[in-house]
Amino acid sequence: MIEVFKTNVSDREQAGKLADRIERVLCHCCVNFDLDDCDRILRVKGITGETDICQIISVVKSFGYDAEILPDDGPFLGEDLSEEVSMELSDIHA
Repeated sequence: MIEVFKTNVSDREQAGKLADRIERVLCHCCVNFDLDDCDRILRVKGITGETDICQIISVVKSFGYDAEILPDDGPFLGEDLSEEVSMELSDIHA
């Protein structure tokens, strides 16, 4: 599972150190930051449950930063949105 966190990490060097630490604590996870995003995204692939999430947040806090999970508001890749799009198009043409 991939989890996406909003952070306040702005320094690329610190982001690299954080990613390394998270990957050492959670050996089964792959970590990357997107500091160009307005939410300074931390993506962690390979999370297996709530314990992993708590450990990630704990590591980020130990560096003096904050992290919170971003909700899954958007559609997933491969999700069938054809009915939803058709309804929106019919509203436009009405």
